[in-house]
Amino acid sequence: MPLPTPEPGLVLCYEFLWSNEHQAGHEQCEKQRPAVVVLKTRTEAGQISVTVAPVTHSPPRSETHALEIPPKVRQHLGLDSRRSWIVYDELNEFIWPGLDLYPVPGGRPGQFDYGFLPPALFSMLIKSILELDARTKKTVPR
Repeated sequence: MPLPTPEPGLVLCYEFLWSNEHQAGHEQCEKQRPAVVVLKTRTEAGQISVTVAPVTHSPPRSETHALEIPPKVRQHLGLDSRRSWIVYDELNEFIWPGLDLYPVPGGRPGQFDYGFLPPALFSMLIKSILELDARTKKTVPR
């Protein structure tokens, strides 16, 4: 199955690098996770640049900005039944397709995406990102 076209709202299986891992000198991480495409642009060279926000099971700490994914959306995407959050103050930016995309685990051979967030949840995510102070967002280039 070919790679999907990266579009805002698409949830990919991605090896997300957290800012603290990046600051420690890591270039890769040990875990693939769902990540939401929040922005797609073109570079001056015409390449597709994609920015993603990670999905985690870890409840947000007081200094973390995150939106909980409702149970119906988790089910729609084929995620497990555990509570999950989209962390929107930690982002990765990469040139598509990059080296950090993986097939979705659990019986979807060759499929690299879980599907799209519903428009209302995606709009809430983008609004939340735009409302953040620029100093709060941590974007890791990959």
